[in-house]
This record gives sequence, C-alpha cells and structure tokens, in this order.
Amino acid sequence: MTLDGTNTWVLRGLGSGTAIVVDPGPADEGHLAAVAAAGPVELIVLTHRHLDHSDGVERLRELLDGVPVAAADPTLCRDAAPLTDGDRIDAAGVTIEVIATPGHTADSVSFVVSAGVDRGICTGDTILGRGTTVVAWPDGNLADYLATLDRLARFDGVPVLTGHGPLLPDCGEIARAYRAHREERIVQVRAALANGARTPADVVAQVYPDLEPALVPAAEWTVRAALAYLEHDTTDVGAIGDPVPQDST
Repeated sequence: MTLDGTNTWVLRGLGSGTAIVVDPGPADEGHLAAVAAAGPVELIVLTHRHLDHSDGVERLRELLDGVPVAAADPTLCRDAAPLTDGDRIDAAGVTIEVIATPGHTADSVSFVVSAGVDRGICTGDTILGRGTTVVAWPDGNLADYLATLDRLARFDGVPVLTGHGPLLPDCGEIARAYRAHREERIVQVRAALANGARTPADVVAQVYPDLEPALVPAAEWTVRAALAYLEHDTTDVGAIGDPVPQDST
C-alpha cells in the first residue's frame, strides 16, 4: 500500500544553511540517519498522522537534537503550535502555506512550498504518485475528500511532491482526474446496492472483482466511506448490513 515506500521531502531554498523535513516516515534507522545527514534541520512537519509518515519522528528528533515538530493533530506536535488552514511558515529559505486537505484522514494537510519563482505542493497521501488513495473511513470522509480535490484542482501546473511514488507534474490535472475516478466509484457502489449488495464486503466483491487479497481491507475502508457519503446524500440507497452511522459524514 506504500508503493515504493514513504517519501520524505527535505526542503531548502537556494543558499539556505538549514532545511525543513516533511514526513520522516517509518522508524527505519537507515532512512532517518540519511535524513538527519541532509541537515541541519530547523523544523519537521507532518502531512497526517498515519504511522508510515509519522512513526520515525521521535527518533529523528533525537538525531537532530530535538527540533520542533508541527502537524494538524496536536498530539503529534513538539514545541510547535498545531497547523491550521492558511498558516504560513517561513524557514530554510522557503515559504510554506498550509492547506487543510481532509478526506484521506481528518487531519490531512498539504504544503504549498515556494522558493523564488519555484513552487511545489506536498500532498502526503491525498494525492499519490501512482494509483489513487484510500479514504480511510471512519477517520476519512468522502464528502471532505471531494471538496479537497476541488480545492487542489486550482493548482494547475504546480508539481506534486507525493507521499508515495514519483513526483507528478500538475496538481490541478491529477486532482480533476482523481475526482472523476471517485464519481465513477460512487456510481459503481450505487449499482452494487441496486444489484443486491447488503454489506461492504458484498460491494467490494462487485466493484473490485479482481482485487489482490492484501488490498481488500483498504477497499472496504473506501467502500464504507462511499456508503457513509450516500447515506447522507440520498434516501433511496436501501438498507445495508453493518449500517453506517449518520454522524460519520
């Protein structure tokens, strides 16, 4: 599910003697040592709470003599205030604008990074280098994710520094493609319900018939997010086993 592994981005402006680290990744000693060696680092920022992005943060802080950590989730912050939509960070010769991009998780944020005329956007798991992301219900929310994609679609021509996989050249283009894919999936889930699916597993079997077994749990999270969205969106979905709470949307 992490493709080639988690991408850690080390950001610095031209001529800067320090850097900002985005998403230390898992607690992999060799990886964290390589990140620390790319320092000095003055700030660590996290796109979201999932362990494949955040689990290495405490060890990296040890290697970097306790630099601050900023995230939207207050429990992940160390010597820094929680990140909120519209925050601006000026450090390491770059400017970072924080954008709340919930959907994959409730605490997901993206970072629009500028240095001179150059721009990029770190999206964590909101946009991946290959394939599409999981809306990790119940923390993830499909309505929020669709709104996030609409927001990211405005960043035409801005490269995406993805959380997994390769860099992508155009945030606006990929965000619109992601949204079209989600709309197609919603249609498929509706069709599965109309065709007699009664549980999330039933829907997965119809919508993802050739899915690798290891990916079935992730597909069920996404289907549950779609069911929660439809429960809010319409009254004629029909009953389904393992019901989704109304307040989850």
